[in-house]
Amino acid sequence: MMICCVAKMTKFRPCIDLHHGKVKQIVGGTLRDNESPKENFVSSHDAAWYAQRYREDQLHGGHVICLGPGNADAARQALRAWPGGLQLGGGISAANAGEWLDAGASHVIVTSALFSPDGQFLPEQLQDLVDAVGREKLVIDLSCRRTTDGWTVAMNRWQTLTNLKVDFSTLDLLANQCAEFLIHAADVEGLCGGIDEELVRLLGSWGRIPLTYAGGVAHMQDVQKVQELSDGKIDVTVGSALDLFGGSGVAYADLVRWNQLS
Repeated sequence: MMICCVAKMTKFRPCIDLHHGKVKQIVGGTLRDNESPKENFVSSHDAAWYAQRYREDQLHGGHVICLGPGNADAARQALRAWPGGLQLGGGISAANAGEWLDAGASHVIVTSALFSPDGQFLPEQLQDLVDAVGREKLVIDLSCRRTTDGWTVAMNRWQTLTNLKVDFSTLDLLANQCAEFLIHAADVEGLCGGIDEELVRLLGSWGRIPLTYAGGVAHMQDVQKVQELSDGKIDVTVGSALDLFGGSGVAYADLVRWNQLS
């Protein structure tokens, strides 16, 4: 009897980034307190329109990210448009995580709540979240910046470096307390200048639990590159290059087709 092994394939995971209640694409490194970030795109459609589109095309595992205050209503609209179809991140803590799951999020995504204001990892905060919602509903966002010795997790809209590195040790430490990881390469986020290949290769060589990479995708060749560098172990998000967000590098229809064929 012949046993066939099905190779893993990278999937496209859609996103809805919210800033001041509007769907936007922002250059990640320009998010600052009391300053206007550089905006690549501001949509005329609301968050629910995008959620409905993703629902119709059966694009599972996407995420809604609230970039700062003033996004709660828009986020709820998206979750109502596709209950159970989207993850929700931005301002998540043990105190409000359950409310967002009740509002229709499939998972909650957390970063800053796991750290002290100066960026020290607080294991007890993570345990509080696990106790509140269960590891199967929790996605840990390890979005990061490149530093002299690799990559360092950045919190507070990627403004504050923490004491956690993005490496096998950190991934192993946290993997038993979450369902997935989400990792934005903040230094290339929104620039449409290509992915961080070294980071993708590192993450793909680990691959114990589901992981989604975001940052720098400019063309479909970058999606293919994530597939190749990670042996299909990492999913990918496309933002500013996507025609759905005013970009010209990647056609949304091609990504839908990619998922259907993979």
